[in-house]
Amino acid sequence: MKKISKKTLNSSFWRWWYGNLTCFSHEHMQTFGYMWSMLPIIKELYPSHEEQCEKMTTYYPFFNTEPQIGSIVVGITAGLEEARANGAEGIDDEMINGIRAGLMGPLAGIGDSLIVGTYIPILLGIALGFAEGGSVLGPLFYIIVWNLTSIWFQKFVYFKGYELGGSAVELLVGQKATAFRESVLVMGQVIVGAMAASWVSISTNYVIAQSYDAETGKLSDVTLGSKLDGAFPKILTMLFVLFAWWLMAKKNITPIKVLLLFVVIGFVGSVVGFLG
Repeated sequence: MKKISKKTLNSSFWRWWYGNLTCFSHEHMQTFGYMWSMLPIIKELYPSHEEQCEKMTTYYPFFNTEPQIGSIVVGITAGLEEARANGAEGIDDEMINGIRAGLMGPLAGIGDSLIVGTYIPILLGIALGFAEGGSVLGPLFYIIVWNLTSIWFQKFVYFKGYELGGSAVELLVGQKATAFRESVLVMGQVIVGAMAASWVSISTNYVIAQSYDAETGKLSDVTLGSKLDGAFPKILTMLFVLFAWWLMAKKNITPIKVLLLFVVIGFVGSVVGFLG
């Protein structure tokens, strides 16, 4: 019975980790990075060069997903390829590519929302806190924590995929997985909202009236900001954050353009005396 060695599995994983975008193009996306990671598996399971070439063509069809969580797909196909090499029935090119094609879309959505859209912004928010005042701790924190957690997570899901094989499909896209994913998304939204309240500060000193102080006999300015914060603390911050979300989510405006727009708004608002 053929069994993929731990050394070969590790080789396959590291190839995916650093080479998943190898020869990246709009036509093939991660196809060649996938083939590169499967090559050690194929070489170990099939002795003849002709058979190796034949099996490698299985992984030539288009593939693209979120790279971190996408590591599990490589692990799954490694397990399926091992089963095929041992004569398991029903495992052929069509079955393997069906699983690849069926998983890459849902996993891209999961990875983009949980990792790119939630985990990375949280790490960056913490790193910005450490970088306050020009401290080098900020970038060092992000570089070290991101790489350590990314490698650990990718390796974990790769080997979990290898162990589960085809049965991993239900685990990834079944009802329980959907409920878990939605709960993590809600938690991430709460954390990102809290970060916005902590790190974003929009204020206005625009004078709307003057009040008479009977004790001092002097007039004092009543600002729009003090009235707004008295009714709803940080309401301007919330409105700006929601405005940024609306521009990106509903109007499909890129983050760079939103940042440039906010620079213009901040400059104009400061010149006319509304923001500051």
